[in-house]
Amino acid sequence: MRFLKVLLWLLLGGVIAGFVIYNGEQRVSIQLWGGLVADISLPLLLIVVFLAGFLPMLVAYQTLRWRMRQRFAGLERALADLRAIPATPAPRFEPVAEPVAIEEPRA
Repeated sequence: MRFLKVLLWLLLGGVIAGFVIYNGEQRVSIQLWGGLVADISLPLLLIVVFLAGFLPMLVAYQTLRWRMRQRFAGLERALADLRAIPATPAPRFEPVAEPVAIEEPRA
């Protein structure tokens, strides 16, 4: 599984590098507030926009994983504590014979 993860990152890096090489000269004008105009290269703009969307989701995902690990660790500790308590065997009940009715002699 780790191999696939590394392969995915290498492919993504290759795609980004190819995009930057073939589109590095293209410039994009962005209208900002107050009449300001920013002239920025297209690959840099796309990388910044991608990271602006990707990083918050990555942080949320890592936070969720951390919280789940903490919760599982607490549950495992509680389970270990419960397993450490010696279990008392259930009390054995001896079957009691049904009382036999004894008839008294009639006089």
